[in-house]
Amino acid sequence: MDGVVRMGRIPGSKNKKMWIREGDIVIANPWEIQDSKADVIWKYTRPQIEWLERKGYLN
Repeated sequence: MDGVVRMGRIPGSKNKKMWIREGDIVIANPWEIQDSKADVIWKYTRPQIEWLERKGYLN
C-alpha cells in the first residue's frame, strides 16, 4: 500500500506450503534494516480476495 516494490521472503515454516504468483495479494512485513526487502506473512486465496473487493477493502 505504500507503493514501494520489495523483494519478499517466505519464512521457513511456510516455505513449502505457500506458492506466490504474480498478481497475488499478500501481507508483507518490511524489514527494519533494509526497506527494499520484506517477509511474506499471509497470502490471500481467490474467495478471500473477492470478499475483500466486495467489502471495499481493495480498490
